[in-house]
Amino acid sequence: MKMLRAGIIGYGTLGKSISKLIESGQAGDVVLQSILVRTPLGPLDYSPAQCTVTTNEDVFFTQNLDIIIEAAGHHALQLYGEKALTSGLHLIILSVGALADLDFYEKLQAAAAKCKKQMIIPSGAIAGLDRIAAGVLGDIDEITLITRKPPKSWYGTIAEEKVDLGTIKDPVCIFEGNARSAANLFPQNVNVSAALSLAGIGFEETKVQVYVDPTIQMNTHTIVAKGYFGQMETTIQNNPFKENPKSSPIVAMSVAKVLQNLTSSVVIGV
Repeated sequence: MKMLRAGIIGYGTLGKSISKLIESGQAGDVVLQSILVRTPLGPLDYSPAQCTVTTNEDVFFTQNLDIIIEAAGHHALQLYGEKALTSGLHLIILSVGALADLDFYEKLQAAAAKCKKQMIIPSGAIAGLDRIAAGVLGDIDEITLITRKPPKSWYGTIAEEKVDLGTIKDPVCIFEGNARSAANLFPQNVNVSAALSLAGIGFEETKVQVYVDPTIQMNTHTIVAKGYFGQMETTIQNNPFKENPKSSPIVAMSVAKVLQNLTSSVVIGV
């Protein structure tokens, strides 16, 4: 297995966490070669050793990379996703909700196929994608995702229009519908619905319920699935990042696990 040279798009909470995991060696035989940022780092911002941090996409894409990790949101994926693939690089996607746009998804798929590169979607904030992806080889009767997050995770989202996040006392369902609508309405909070849809029965058939829940402290995702394989129900409770409660440390850890898989002689859980 050869060493991978990685680049990260985005250096917010997720990007920094992924960077630390790579630097510490917890992501396998990977070197962090470059980071693309929207604005220059400040004098107090940490810059990884021997890593080119740039606001210039042309500089970023000429750093002799093998794989790019998108950790900067839907717009960044729309800007740079196709370029990453057509530049001959594998692409790890965290803003999975952007793939609810069918035309965009098909454009990325075509670029990946043409250039013989992979679009890689980590398990991120949920578990069980391996079972869902295997189970869909038989008939699937239903897949439902129930997402519950505390009020602090919903500031800056459409949830503020539906409930008073400062005074809410009981859980409130702010959305019930399919995964395509959920991914479009909550681009930062419900990327898991998109990952589940792509692994399973698609955006239209995957059911989603979204709750603002003041009775919990952790971001919680429950998946219920039934089909030829049997049944599964799994509930995940994720500690949110203190700096960005919309996401969780496990998302960065799942990226590190992907990088481990790509550089290890033993791969488990795929």
